[in-house]
This record gives sequence, structure tokens and C-alpha cells, in this order.
Amino acid sequence: MAYVKPEDVVENMLQAGASKGDLSVQDLLIRGILSGVFLGYATTLAIAAATQTGFGIVGAIIFPVGFVMIILLGLELATGNFALMPIAVMDGRTTVAKLAFNWTWVLIGNLIGGVLYAFLYYVVMTKVGHVDPATIAVTKKVIAIAEHKTIAYAHLGFAGTVSAFTSAILCNWMVTLGAVMALTSTTTIGKIAAMWLPIMTFFALGYEHAIVNMFVIPAGIMLGANVTVADWWLWNEIPVILGNIVGGMLFTGMALYVTARKKPAAA
Repeated sequence: MAYVKPEDVVENMLQAGASKGDLSVQDLLIRGILSGVFLGYATTLAIAAATQTGFGIVGAIIFPVGFVMIILLGLELATGNFALMPIAVMDGRTTVAKLAFNWTWVLIGNLIGGVLYAFLYYVVMTKVGHVDPATIAVTKKVIAIAEHKTIAYAHLGFAGTVSAFTSAILCNWMVTLGAVMALTSTTTIGKIAAMWLPIMTFFALGYEHAIVNMFVIPAGIMLGANVTVADWWLWNEIPVILGNIVGGMLFTGMALYVTARKKPAAA
């Protein structure tokens, strides 16, 4: 049957977490860069669709295409690894050192990919600086999003940091659930359908995803947003990464591990 039972899903999560701990720096960087780029593609597609139709939900419906490419190709996305690797450590299948190694290099790869796509997007949309981004509806939206994700939080001070952190928890609860839902089917179309639902949900609700922000905020800065690199990291990226870790590790990875892992056979 195409459906995979929850206890087998958790076993597959553990195997995936363990295998990720053995990947080389080269593999982590290449797969991480590709993931950052593909999420950049998905984000610009979603923004374009929402801008052209006037309905934000259209963008949310389309956005999961990026995650589909990442999951089906077995690439590395730090936010997904925040759920898979801690339970592999808990189960004794990998180590804390390998977890830290993976998270560090995948985050670096995701960042490179996001910024790279942001630069290429800037080149195309502005014709290498010859077109004012403020005259293009889609790039105006990117600028507005970048400012909303940074200086809007800054105006609130500590409350803004707490808001970004909490939004990131809610985001990665759904994102990691998407990665897990892909394991509930053995067919390609089943995997796509299952992962689509939670990914669409987080994007439609506007929650904070660290890797998406590694594209959209640098792109906004390049396009002229009133945002500095310090604003990006202080008011968004750092609290969002931390919130994504909590959301994925506790509410998806550990919750499912505790309740659905295969119990040892009785003696």
C-alpha cells in the first residue's frame, strides 16, 4: 500500500536524521545552496502570483513547489533538519557533534543560495540597475515584505523579537510537518499532496521561515528597502532561526518520536 503507518514514518525520520549526520561538507553545501535557490524561486513565484491576481492565497497555494523540489531531490534544508536530527541523537543514531556540523554547513549553504538568487533576481528585475524597482509592482512587494520582516519588528523592540521568535515556532511546526508528511506515502504524487498542505498553511498565514528570509530580505535590501544587514540579522534572522529550531525540534520531531516510535519488542 502507498500509505505508510506513523511508526514507520518515525523510523524513516530516524534513518534520515542519521544519514544526514554522515554527509560531507561538499554535499551539505551543494544541497544547501540548491535548497536556498529553489525557495527563492518559489517565493518570487508566489509573490508574482499574489500581485498579479490580487489574492494572497493564490501565492500560498503555489509556494510549496519549492519544497516539493527540495524533498523529492533529497536536498538539505536546515529547517527540516531541525526536526530530524535531534531525534536521531536521542535515539543514539548520530551525535550532537554531527548535528552541529550539519546545521552549520546547511545554514551556510542555504544562505549562499538565498543571497545568490536574490542577486540574480535583482539583475533581471532592474535590468542591472537601469529600472527603478519602485515602478514594478512585484519588486515593490518584495521591498515591503523585507521592511515588514525587519523594521516593523524593530519598532516594537523586545516585543518585536518575541513576535518574530513565536512566528518562527509556528512556521517550522508546519514546515517540518510537511517534510514528515512526505514520508507518509511511497508514491511521488502521494508525497507531493501530503507535503503541500502544511507548507501552504504556513505561507498563507505569513509565519517566519529563516531560509525564505535569507532570500526575501537580501533581495529587498538590494532593491532599495530601508533595511540594513544589521536590521536583517538582529530583528529577524537570529530570532527566527532560534524559533524555527524550537518549532521543528519540539513540536514535530520530539512529539512524534515520543508517541509514535516503534517500541522495543517484549522479551
